[in-house]
Amino acid sequence: MNILFIGDIFGKTGRKMIATYLPKIVEKYSVECVIANGENTSHGKGLLQKHYDELLTYGISLITMGNHTYSKKEIFDYIDEADHLIVPLNKPLAMPGVGSRVIEVKGKKIRVTNLLGLTFMDGKPQNPFEAIEPVLENDSSDIHIIDFHGEATSEKIAFGYYVDGRVSAVLGTHTHVPTGDEKILPKGTAFQCDVGMTGPYESVIGCEKEAIIERSVKGIMTPFRVVEDEGQLCATLLHFDGNKCTNIERIRIDPQVKFK
Repeated sequence: MNILFIGDIFGKTGRKMIATYLPKIVEKYSVECVIANGENTSHGKGLLQKHYDELLTYGISLITMGNHTYSKKEIFDYIDEADHLIVPLNKPLAMPGVGSRVIEVKGKKIRVTNLLGLTFMDGKPQNPFEAIEPVLENDSSDIHIIDFHGEATSEKIAFGYYVDGRVSAVLGTHTHVPTGDEKILPKGTAFQCDVGMTGPYESVIGCEKEAIIERSVKGIMTPFRVVEDEGQLCATLLHFDGNKCTNIERIRIDPQVKFK
């Protein structure tokens, strides 16, 4: 079984990249399940219902989120009925949403869990190392993939080793920069610090580069402006032999890395 995980979908450009290339990737790699991080899908922050519905039409089975989960107030109107949406499991207790879901694909029960890192992260999430334990204790799924939405590579690596052998894969999101450290950990868990971003190519993590440079050079708090231009798609392909992940592979499409 091949499972595709798509990195943070950012704005209109990210949605266009999904619409254009996801069917081609699914066909080329015989993908049977698609998971995507969607917390930046609507104008760079949050997920409007129309965009949630749009992503599902492209064949995405489950959508994970992150620190921008509640950036769009509209999410409170539809989150309880959004059966394909997974919010951080360790979110503040008062916030709505489901942090871990199981779907069945080709007779396999696939669990996907979303977690927020603690380092440099606003919103006061609970400890992800503690939050995952009740899920693991009661899990009967065949495959378990964790989207660890965090800033610090060291925290993600530590978490990967913490759950090594207890979950199928730990894939990092949030930084929008793909890392080249994909591997199978000693006890069998597939790992990558960050899958990367699916969104504007000539940008600073999705935003207009000039505004970010001005902030850095002059210290002026210029507003972030979402770029709508040429796109990139970053994803990670997991190959399973039975219930065991035997290969992890990065996929990247951009103006310099053409899809073949």
